[in-house]
Amino acid sequence: MDRRAILAGLGATLGLAACANGINSNGGATIDARVDVARDYLFRQFPGTRDLAARSAGVLFMPLITEAGLGLGASYGRGALRINDVTVDYYSAAKASVGLQIGAQQYAHALFFMTPQALSQFRASSGWVAGADLRYAVPDQGGSIGKDTTEIDPVIALVYGQSGLIAGATVAGTKYTRIIP
Repeated sequence: MDRRAILAGLGATLGLAACANGINSNGGATIDARVDVARDYLFRQFPGTRDLAARSAGVLFMPLITEAGLGLGASYGRGALRINDVTVDYYSAAKASVGLQIGAQQYAHALFFMTPQALSQFRASSGWVAGADLRYAVPDQGGSIGKDTTEIDPVIALVYGQSGLIAGATVAGTKYTRIIP
């Protein structure tokens, strides 16, 4: 297979992924409805996250991230930042990756801003890139996030609801950008 065919296939995959994320949809109402479902699923499957959300300054829920990769990879999704469970802003998340990878998957994630300073920095930035100050946690089956794992981190990311398969080793960065749906 030549390079053009691979790039065309990846482009088509990402185009379909964008359609699945609600581009050209009813905007905020669609995002909020998806966030409600994703939040309720998270709280039901991992009850400790309800307390985590209550202790946080705000939570960015990304209910549907679609990712695909074949050497080069990308992902995209849209979500809502909620403070006291009220939507205050909408965001997109875009990620590019390079490395040995193949496959596609969809998942949800939530960023819990554990300090007002972390939330303020996120909201004031023109485009926030997840970096070294972000701790990822993947709750195990039936587990919950304990207080001991969340007390010192200003931002905690929880990935859940994965479906599909993607494998490999990559270097990637995720950029969160405020949007008007």
